[in-house]
Amino acid sequence: MQPAPLPISPDLWLTQLFASRTAATGGVVRRKTRDIERIVGHERFMAELDRHGFRAVQNGGQTIVFCNREPAHVLR
Repeated sequence: MQPAPLPISPDLWLTQLFASRTAATGGVVRRKTRDIERIVGHERFMAELDRHGFRAVQNGGQTIVFCNREPAHVLR
């Protein structure tokens, strides 16, 4: 059995994420961690975060990306 084809190319997925209005204005975006791993892969996603200077956290199967260069602090 072959894996299902990707619904979107990795390049397009990354372009849409980082070109979104939320990302462009320094906001916060959330994506399912399994989608990131399935569509673009962990290493490439981390490289793109580095390239943009963004930070991200994972919790409960979600990845939250802070689309700015400000420090992120976990409060509790």
